[in-house]
Amino acid sequence: MKDNSRKQGAASPCAACKLLRRRCAQDCVFAPYFPADEPQKFASVHKVFGASNVNKMLQELPEHQRGDAVSSMVYEANARVRDPVYGCVGAISSLQQQIDILQAQLAVAQAEVVHMRMRQLSSPEHASPSSRDTNSHHAKSLFSMDMMEDHTANMEESFWR
Repeated sequence: MKDNSRKQGAASPCAACKLLRRRCAQDCVFAPYFPADEPQKFASVHKVFGASNVNKMLQELPEHQRGDAVSSMVYEANARVRDPVYGCVGAISSLQQQIDILQAQLAVAQAEVVHMRMRQLSSPEHASPSSRDTNSHHAKSLFSMDMMEDHTANMEESFWR
């Protein structure tokens, strides 16, 4: 729809042409991806990559891939503005460290669960008959939790491979 209004000459120039202070042509390669109401989007991309390089990248890509390329450039540009040295790699590294810490915490929690199960299963003689029924119900629910954990682990493996 933006292209139709641009052909009539009623629309304002795209964010790229506005920042570069040039006339926005009908076939402007930036217009579909950098609308006038999102000037910061092009400003950060321009600051990191340069308008000429962005223009070259977009023209070399088929039109159906340009939207994804612009999204990637905007994401990388914003990451570079926040962290000029590492950019996206810094964010990914930080997230990976968080994953490692959380996996270690999960392993400790799972070990505690196993320890508690073993303690619970090793002393059923000391329990009353009514608590034995509760314990068997609790053991069944723990078993179903194991099944859910196994299913989740299989889903994660298939998702990442």
